[in-house]
Amino acid sequence: MTSALTMPALSFDRPPEPPERDAIASGLAGIAAAAGVILRRFELGGCRHHLKADGSPTSQADLAAEAQIVAALNRTWPGIPVIAEETAAEAAPAALFFLVDPLDGTRDFLKGTGEYTVNIALVAGERPVAAALAAPALGRVWAAGDHAVEAPIVDGVPGAFWPIAARPAPAEGMTALVSRSHGEAADEACLAALPIGARRGVSSALKFGLIACGEGDVYVRCGPTMEWDTAAGDHILTRAGGCLVGPDGRRLGYGRRPGQYRNGPFAAFGDPAQAGRAVLPAACPMRG
Repeated sequence: MTSALTMPALSFDRPPEPPERDAIASGLAGIAAAAGVILRRFELGGCRHHLKADGSPTSQADLAAEAQIVAALNRTWPGIPVIAEETAAEAAPAALFFLVDPLDGTRDFLKGTGEYTVNIALVAGERPVAAALAAPALGRVWAAGDHAVEAPIVDGVPGAFWPIAARPAPAEGMTALVSRSHGEAADEACLAALPIGARRGVSSALKFGLIACGEGDVYVRCGPTMEWDTAAGDHILTRAGGCLVGPDGRRLGYGRRPGQYRNGPFAAFGDPAQAGRAVLPAACPMRG
């Protein structure tokens, strides 16, 4: 791992170069894994929670992990804005900024399934350029700057990284990773147009990591998500050879609308050759 003391400096005047991006991603993986130590402590010891105005849950664990992540990012790269889920209203995107979800999959975290993640991405010019995605309960962390890699988490620290790659669509049909907690009729309609051979229930942004390392093939989400839900996984999957596309077939942009961080429908593929078969609605379905 690259230590915080040797991290490349970040400047609004110059996006990080490809070699710097790998070092930054390594640093983000360390920060994400360290936040996982906090989450594991709450997971195993009980965690108070409540519902936010939008009906989604938040907890002591979300807040504690976010505080640690934001502090670590500010120490390592001072002056770069951090837009994090629990404090999103307090920051606006800039030419260079971080997107953070300290606990993606709070519902499953509270249920004790272990399928939750820590998501951190550095965005430059509306696209992620470095990212980390940690699954603390599973002992796994994925990262990407210019290259996509995975490592085990040992005692809250990433171990040795190895390269990962998404796989071509299997001849017997793709494995769709479907949400345990969310689902839309539009998701099913999109999957029906694809050569699906199997389904696997998986929660949170963990789906991106699994597709990036060849343990799944497609993830469709037509319901609402936020930019911090997808940015890290989007970048890791893309650098692993996969893709994430919206209804127009284009990649998602991040920080496009200050103060508004909601994504539209998207489909993530391990094999980009399959992306043209996705039939996504133009917008997320309205809920009554």
